[in-house]
Amino acid sequence: MSKEPYVLVLYYSRQGATATMAQHVARGIELVTGVAARLRTVPAVSATCEKTEDDIPSDGPLFCELEDLRGCAGLVMGSPTRFGNMAAPLKYFIDQTSTLWLSGAMIDKPAAVFTSSSSMHGGQESTLLSMLLPLLHQGMVIAGLPYSEAGLMSTTSGGTPYGASHWAGNDNLRAVDEVEAGLCRALGQRVARLVAGERR
Repeated sequence: MSKEPYVLVLYYSRQGATATMAQHVARGIELVTGVAARLRTVPAVSATCEKTEDDIPSDGPLFCELEDLRGCAGLVMGSPTRFGNMAAPLKYFIDQTSTLWLSGAMIDKPAAVFTSSSSMHGGQESTLLSMLLPLLHQGMVIAGLPYSEAGLMSTTSGGTPYGASHWAGNDNLRAVDEVEAGLCRALGQRVARLVAGERR
């Protein structure tokens, strides 16, 4: 089993856009020699208390466990925008990480965030900031997207200095475009470089 450090790409996706972004983030991570990407998701939550998800999802990445977080060398976290905030399933999972906070397991690890929204001004930046708050409480080191990334100056849909973003359109059918995908890869690559101790 490989012992190379990994960056955890932890996300929740309902319509598929955030999952696509996560794959681009993972590709960016894998561009850095000696650093691996580990994709993980979280189960949906339900207002029906008796409803439970299977331990293993029917398709896609495995559900994240606390050990995935404890063992990671860096974290990139993604969520669709829900009224300017992260989606409830991701928040529910993050709310269960107090043991990592108490032990200081996440301190000084680099972290970044990404999001997707159906409306152009649907709260992308506030969603990114909402995801950063628990990471700051965990003592993580936040990595945004610097303006040396040309896509930040040319995008007409998604991309912010707070993290990568995507505009999915009112029907959620607009695909992640090449500029948005490039910013996702750049975000993953930046976190992986920090893990590897590389400078640009």
